[in-house]
Amino acid sequence: QVQLVESGGGLVQVGGSLRLSCAASGRTYSFSRMDWFRQAPGKEREFVATIGWSGDSTAYADSVKGRFTTSRDNDKNTVYLQMNSLKPEDTAVYYCNLGGTNYWGQGTQVTVSS
Repeated sequence: QVQLVESGGGLVQVGGSLRLSCAASGRTYSFSRMDWFRQAPGKEREFVATIGWSGDSTAYADSVKGRFTTSRDNDKNTVYLQMNSLKPEDTAVYYCNLGGTNYWGQGTQVTVSS
């Protein structure tokens, strides 16, 4: 069994920064890819970023490339999403996912005001 708990969301002005965290429990975490997704009101959930189990491999959606950075600390069972230069279109609920599985966190709201 794996549990994922996101935190770090909030209200920020355009151009600001936030760092999301996803704390995981369960033995499969350390050997798994971790993904970030987001879902804006009225839109489908979309991929944001992914990070390999060792942290050496990352990939990003074009919409966030150069602004967002994902990292992980396997000693703390935590994945991070550093979000810089935030835009109003980044407003969404952000979720972490144990890559390729049905294990999702509860989500954390990010709101970017202009």
